[in-house]
Amino acid sequence: MDNKQHNSFMQRAIELAEKGMNNGFGGPFGAVVVKDGKIVGEGYNSVIHNNDPTAHAEVLAIREACKNLTSFELNDCTIYTSCEPCPMCLGAIYWARISKVVYACTKEDAAQISFDDDDFYGEIAKDMKHRKIDFEELMRDKALPLFSKWKMKPDKKNY
Repeated sequence: MDNKQHNSFMQRAIELAEKGMNNGFGGPFGAVVVKDGKIVGEGYNSVIHNNDPTAHAEVLAIREACKNLTSFELNDCTIYTSCEPCPMCLGAIYWARISKVVYACTKEDAAQISFDDDDFYGEIAKDMKHRKIDFEELMRDKALPLFSKWKMKPDKKNY
C-alpha cells in the first residue's frame, strides 16, 4: 500500500471522529477497518447518541466490517483509528484477530481532554483485589461443567 492510500485511511478516521463529535454523538474518535486496500467498516464514537458505553468508534467499525465480510474474524485487516484504542477496543481488536492497528493520538492525549483510557489501562494491570470495582467469584462449581461440555462439543467453532 502506498503512503497516499495509507494517509487517506487515517484521514477518513479523523473525518469520522469530527462528524460524530460535531453531531453530538460522542467524543472525537473515528475508525475504519481496511482489507485489501478497501474500507470494509467505519465507525465514530456514538456513546452519547446510543446511550451505550460500548459504542466506541473501533467497536462500531469492527461490527460493520464483520457484517460486510460475513465473518467474526478480520484476519489480514488493518484498523485506522484517530486515537490509540482504549482497553475495551483493544480487546475487541484482538478478538477480531485484526492484524495491524494504526492510530493518530495517544492515550495520554485522550487523558488531556478528560478521557479515562490511561486510567483504565492502569486498573487492568492491578490485581483484582486492588481495583476500584469489587470483583467476587460466585458459583464456579455450577458454571465450570459448561466449560467441560464446550471442550467436548464436537460441532463447536473455535474463536
